[in-house]
Amino acid sequence: MLAIGCHLSTTKGYRAMGEAALSIGATTFAFFTRNPRGGSAKPLDPADVSALARLLDENGFARLIAHAPYTYNLCSAKEDARAFALEAMADDLRRLEMLPGHYYNFHPGSHVKQGAERGIELIVDGLCQVMAPGQRTVVLLETMAGKGTEVGCSFEEIAAIISGVAERAPELARNLGVCLDTCHVSDAGYDIIHDLDGVLAEFDRVVGLDRLRAVHINDSKNPCGAHKDRHEVIGAGYLGSSELGGGEDVLARIVRHPALRDLPFILETPHDDLVGYAGEIAYLRGLAERKDA
Repeated sequence: MLAIGCHLSTTKGYRAMGEAALSIGATTFAFFTRNPRGGSAKPLDPADVSALARLLDENGFARLIAHAPYTYNLCSAKEDARAFALEAMADDLRRLEMLPGHYYNFHPGSHVKQGAERGIELIVDGLCQVMAPGQRTVVLLETMAGKGTEVGCSFEEIAAIISGVAERAPELARNLGVCLDTCHVSDAGYDIIHDLDGVLAEFDRVVGLDRLRAVHINDSKNPCGAHKDRHEVIGAGYLGSSELGGGEDVLARIVRHPALRDLPFILETPHDDLVGYAGEIAYLRGLAERKDA
């Protein structure tokens, strides 16, 4: 069965997230480690975290994906912004050891006119500082759309970050993976609508499919190569709408592809409540299981 879920709030606690996931048919989910715009993190209740761990085990959940706040920028041109990102990411990873064996996803950052090469150097340096030997959380680099000066909009940039860490600290690189965002990768210019096999073959050649650990499944308000990063609800954007050149068959190929189908899928589509996510979970799971897809 397709492991799929959405972002859930930590406001009511960790076990409450698991219960919310069950209520919408999710078998994985994502959550922000702290306010998505940054700031301090609430103290964790060990009993609450343990209660979630039991719920996950009892209900056969796939790995969860903790998401770093958007404000982190390991390759900022400002020293204080980098220092904040380093401190907060290291703290996030320490806290996640209370719920071991899951993923920690982050946006690589924006080089802010320093150049991609310098941005990659700073990201590599940052990862080598915040990751710890023996940690049980896998850190995921998210594929980006290429908006502004974002780093990570090409497979080559993702691979350069991973290889940079591997050169300096091989034991840390073993805990690095990739989260492929369908909106971002399409907006970056990879034609997953017409050539998903080709895109994944290129990913395998440049990065390696063994590094691909999760999927953000989102529709896009913009066509391939737009570099905009504007998510749309499933079926209403350029990936899922036949009127815009995509369609249900595109979505079916994504959720059924041998390189993707066993990974956790996370929805980041614009809904105001869980009802919309429940519908998308049921729809995409239906596509994954449909015999004629």
